[in-house]
Amino acid sequence: MTEQTAAAGGMDDVEAVTRAVLTASRLLVAVSARSLASVEDRVTLPQFRLLVVLSTHGAAKLVLLAERLTVSPSTAMRMVDRLIAIGLVDRQTNQDNRRETVLQLTPEGVRIVEVVMARRRREIASIVERLAPEQRAALIAALTAFSEAGGEPDAPSRPVELHPLGWTGG
Repeated sequence: MTEQTAAAGGMDDVEAVTRAVLTASRLLVAVSARSLASVEDRVTLPQFRLLVVLSTHGAAKLVLLAERLTVSPSTAMRMVDRLIAIGLVDRQTNQDNRRETVLQLTPEGVRIVEVVMARRRREIASIVERLAPEQRAALIAALTAFSEAGGEPDAPSRPVELHPLGWTGG
């Protein structure tokens, strides 16, 4: 009996799913690394994750940002300081409470996220195109359930539109 057959029959399906997800995660990490290649001289993978969190959730206080990244506030602060120094994140006074500061992406930070995510989207789409339609439907259901169980928000539904020279369209 193969692992897939055992999983389909309910025998230790948690282990079978865990192995399948680990295998898929290696592929997704490779895709992510390749999509970051054009900006790896500017940002690390953890720093890019911070940019994506700000892009997804909007401006945030440091403590909330650290919580979303599941890192300590001091670790988040070091990443933020580096990203401020290279012009990708900005600190602003909170308009609702002038004693607080919030962190947000700069226009260049937005551009970096959009370019990297567009590259990632294209590579993932080329992989998905190799699947049969029924495999695609099953993958949507499985990954949606997995992401919801892990508390990850949905990715944008439409691809980022880039100008032929590489900047985003308006």
